[in-house]
Amino acid sequence: MTEALKLTIDRRDALAVIQTEGYINNQGGEEIARAAYELLESGYTLLLLDLTGTKIINSIGISILIEIIEKMLEVEGKLAFCSLTPTIEKTFHIMGLAQYASIYPDQQTAVTQLTP
Repeated sequence: MTEALKLTIDRRDALAVIQTEGYINNQGGEEIARAAYELLESGYTLLLLDLTGTKIINSIGISILIEIIEKMLEVEGKLAFCSLTPTIEKTFHIMGLAQYASIYPDQQTAVTQLTP
């Protein structure tokens, strides 16, 4: 699994959407973290991670996502996920990510629920 992760960032009024395509491992996780932290520095405290194009996340990738969740909680922000495969969604529940970050079935539902 050496597929490089590709990110697309869509900045909206109060919400930034990071869409992934590819494998989230240590390198992919770091790319997501870098994008998330840059968005935080730009004033976005509401982030949506759309995993439509991601079928696999390894344990290091998950640990990096947990670090992002912790950072969002520190700044009283919110990280949410959408468009997870059933396996990734189950893993997020088992690992406890779903306790601190909302999970939505698709981007449209997430945007509707997250934006005032």
